[in-house]
Formats: sequence, C-alpha cells, structure tokens
Amino acid sequence: MVHAVPAYDPAPLDPRTAPAPLYGTASLCDLFPAAAAGLAVPGMPATGLELAPADRVCVFLVDGMGWELLRAHPEEAPFLASLMHTSRGGTGQPLTAGFPSTTATSLASVGTGLAPGRHGLAGYTVLDPSSGRLMNQLRWQPWTDPHVWQPYPTVFQLADAAGVATCQVSSPNFQHTPLTKIALSGGTFHGRLTGDERMDLAADRLGAADRTLVYTYYSELDSMGHRHGVDSDAWRGQLMMVDRLAQRLAEQLPPRSALYITADHGMIDIPFDPESRIDFDEDWELGAGVSVLGGEARARHVYAVPGAAADVYTVWSEVLGEQMWVATREEAIAAGWFGRPGDPVDERVLGRIGDVIAVARDDIAIVANRTESGESLMVGLHGSMSPVEQHVPLLEVRS
Repeated sequence: MVHAVPAYDPAPLDPRTAPAPLYGTASLCDLFPAAAAGLAVPGMPATGLELAPADRVCVFLVDGMGWELLRAHPEEAPFLASLMHTSRGGTGQPLTAGFPSTTATSLASVGTGLAPGRHGLAGYTVLDPSSGRLMNQLRWQPWTDPHVWQPYPTVFQLADAAGVATCQVSSPNFQHTPLTKIALSGGTFHGRLTGDERMDLAADRLGAADRTLVYTYYSELDSMGHRHGVDSDAWRGQLMMVDRLAQRLAEQLPPRSALYITADHGMIDIPFDPESRIDFDEDWELGAGVSVLGGEARARHVYAVPGAAADVYTVWSEVLGEQMWVATREEAIAAGWFGRPGDPVDERVLGRIGDVIAVARDDIAIVANRTESGESLMVGLHGSMSPVEQHVPLLEVRS
C-alpha cells in the first residue's frame, strides 16, 4: 500500500496525552485489593480505591461489557442501568481497564491486583524473549510454564491463606487453563455450564461461610460482539441476558454481602474498508524493519529487527501518528501505560513489550489478513485506551 503524503506536516499524537489507566486509584487491578482489605486479608497491593467493607464479597465479571456501551443501552439492561449511580464506590464513575484493554491482561490484573508491568501479561500476543516467538496469552500458545511467566500470588490465594472461603464459579472449560492458574487460582473452582447455574451457585457459595470471596464470569457478550458487532441484535440480546443474570444474582445475596458487577474491557465496531482496516501483511512501508507483529488490531506491539527500532518508530509515527498514539517502549512505560508513572516494570516483562507500541485513538485498526485471518474477520475490536474500550463499570449491590 502506498500512503498519500499530506500537504502539511502535522505533529503526531503525543504518547503522553493518551488517557493512561488509573492504576492505583481506579483501575481493575485495584478492585480485589480494595475488596480484600475489607475482609482483613494481609499482603494486598496498595490501592487508593476505597470500597466499604463487607463480610461476603462477590465479583461478577462480564467479558466485553464496557461502561460506554452499558450507558448507551438502558432499555436492554434496565437493572444494570438502575445501578449506574453506584459505580466506583457511589461516585457514578467507571473504572479503567489496564493497558491494553484485552481479556488476558485484564483478568491477570483483576486476579493478582497488579498492573501489567508487574504481572507481565502485557497484550493479547507478546514476544517471548526466551524463544523469539509470539506468545498468545489467552490461548497460552506456544506452551510455557505459567508460574514462570507470571510468578506472583493471586488475591484468591492470599485470601484463602487468610481463612476467607474463596471460590470461582465459571464455565468448566476454564478450570484447567494456564490463564486461570496464574490469574484466578486459589480456593475452589466450580464449573457450571449455564449462566443461571453460575448465578445460583455463586449466591450459595457466598453464604457458605462468615467471610467469603466469590468470583463468577460470563463470556458470551464478548463473543457476540466480536462475531456480529456491538451494533447487532445478537449483541443486544446477550446484554439482555446479562441484565437478567445480574438481577438473579443480586436477588439471592445472603446478609452482609457486597456484589460488584464489572467487565474486562469494552468494544468498538470498525468498518471493513481499507482506510479503517490497514492490512499490515500487504503494507510494505509499515512492514519495513519489523521482525514480529504482536498485540491486536487496536493495540499493536511492534518488534523490530536488531538495529531498526528507531526507523520503525519513525515510519509508524509518520504513517499513523495522526490517528494512533505511537510510542517507543521507554515512552510508553514513562507515560504510565503499563503501570503508574515512575513504577518499575519487571525485568522479565520488558522484552515482552514492543520496541514500538501503536494504540488507536480514532476508528482504525491494523489488521493482518493473512497471518491473523481469524482475528481480522472480527467486527467488534478492543485493546486501545479509547473510553469505549477502556472504561468499565463497577456497579454495586449490598444486602
């Protein structure tokens, strides 16, 4: 592809202006530390997020249910809409997902209470420096030792050791996955196929002891968004299902309980045209000097061949800098994309972050139609720091 040269030379977007996640005060990694603090669990990561204590805490995480999408669909989700004012401790404000706003990164942040620069799941696919191959952290391919990849204990493990009755209620398909092991393990896993079964069992387990911590999960909304888009009847039908499930769980809360309803990211539909979806596999300019393309369409990790990182950064900035925040690894870390500015990124994580990171501000995606054929067919996408992708609810019900 040959890119048209503009008649003027506008400055590219400054990476420091990207709306970085609110790590330490209002991000997904703060949720469980704040909740567990009310259960007197020691060893929690520090957080400025304040949640009123409760003896029994349940977190219901809905994959793909972004704050902006929920606000736009009150008719499909009347119960959830009635709770919007309770979000983030009654402020009526959302949390932010970490960066990138993608499932593997967010679930690791939720489960460990750590930012991506610490837990290390820094994208949908990232380079494994030890092998030089792309690691898909959702599918865990190619295989690597999960506890070497993410060595920190989960909040569930710390809570279980402190005498809190902890469990996860989710699809049986997730019980033995590496992502579950390193992000959500601790206590007991209960596999249930249907959403109704999960809600009923989560409520039952919540009341099974004086101090409990329960996590339950629903993935089908995200699946419908990827397949059909968030502007589809299929997606809206799933949101109606989520609303019914949330109400079913809320109505069964035992005494002294707090239910938090949240999500791992939002989603945006990107049109299928060459201007909106730039095909990396056919773009010689963007491909020059690139050894591996990682991340996903809205948040790319770009790994350069040795000695070419500066040139790759220059080209990506010139071609995409008006529509995407393009940063070097050092700039992205300094800007607080992977943790609070000034907080160190773990040494083992540095090489997983691209030499160049490109993050969509506008309605644009960098796809790879040949090498990522499945992902490139998705209608709904996520990963960026735009509000529709990054902002997630923290709705609250108490008994």
